[in-house]
Amino acid sequence: MKLTVQKPIFAESASKLVNLAGDHASTILIKKDHWVVDAKSLLGVLALALQPGEEVEVSVEGESGDEFLSELVSSGLFEK
Repeated sequence: MKLTVQKPIFAESASKLVNLAGDHASTILIKKDHWVVDAKSLLGVLALALQPGEEVEVSVEGESGDEFLSELVSSGLFEK
């Protein structure tokens, strides 16, 4: 699913994203341009240097995909 970044994803917000992803057993990948990182990796998420207005694709392989995506949007970090 394509999402738009609402807040810069650095330090605290990156940690929040990684913790949200860590609560799910699914494999969660974030794709930006040629980068593909595991959403459970703090260094990977920080390497993306996500800024407001940028579009990323989030793919979830597993049962909790819809739940994770709704939590991600409700966190205020991203919007659909």
